[in-house]
Amino acid sequence: MLTRVPSEFFPFARQCASDFGPATARAAFLVAPDGFARADQSARDNRYMAQAAAFDAGAAQAQHRELQRALATELPVVCFSGDPATPDALFPNNVFATAPGRLVVGRMRHEVRQREAARRDIRQFFVGLLGYEEIDLSAQPHPCELTGALVIDRARGLGFCGLSERCDEEGATLLHEAFGLRATLMFDLAPGEYHTNVVLAVLAGRAALVCADGFADAAVPEAIAALYSPHGISLSRAEHAAFAGNAIALCDTSVWMSAGAEASLTPATRSRLLEAGFTPRSVPLEAIEAAGGSLRCCVAEVF
Repeated sequence: MLTRVPSEFFPFARQCASDFGPATARAAFLVAPDGFARADQSARDNRYMAQAAAFDAGAAQAQHRELQRALATELPVVCFSGDPATPDALFPNNVFATAPGRLVVGRMRHEVRQREAARRDIRQFFVGLLGYEEIDLSAQPHPCELTGALVIDRARGLGFCGLSERCDEEGATLLHEAFGLRATLMFDLAPGEYHTNVVLAVLAGRAALVCADGFADAAVPEAIAALYSPHGISLSRAEHAAFAGNAIALCDTSVWMSAGAEASLTPATRSRLLEAGFTPRSVPLEAIEAAGGSLRCCVAEVF
């Protein structure tokens, strides 16, 4: 099922068992922020990006290394080198994503990010070394920025795809098919939002962090929160602005976010995460967040 109609999607979704696949990844990979700088093309539709003077390449490198060390306490984490010609490459989950046995390569909106999809080393790591099938969407004309645009409940095979300049309806269709999902709901993001994973996180298939202001239709985030009841957690505007929605569960017992995002959590949000079985874990990422993304954007999952 691929639909824009919530009344079709949610009754079907409620009937889907958590037997589609592993709820969390078996490994992750990062791309180092080599040549970290403001990408002016990306800044056109990313309101979270700071001005060039706020970019600190040395601090970003140090925080990125600490991110890898921290995540590696939970699962294997590989880090590929970056490239000054691709200053946004530290957010690889928009360009590369996996399903069991498959590597999906996305089609980025901006040319500066389209260069990332041409990397032979990452493709060969999965195809040549691990034997994954490659599904290459990078050469077709419709933007589909993978797990930036599409938030996936891996346990139930459900997709939540926010439409914007970074992913159109045809792109959403291609993503739905590439990941082989049971059902995907398409919806419009609010003006000024560029990626779904900044306003929605599904945690190990049993909880959701939802930033209602990031959706054009207020009924959609309300219905998503209800789907994950009693662990559908609505975040405040302050939590949203601090990237608390840009979070990820890499195991069944914790949720990762930036230190700034964790500091923004209200006592009620923290309590509800703990009730859902997730202990917040974080690392400082304010230097990286100048580029308009946070922790989840840095992490490409390996299934």
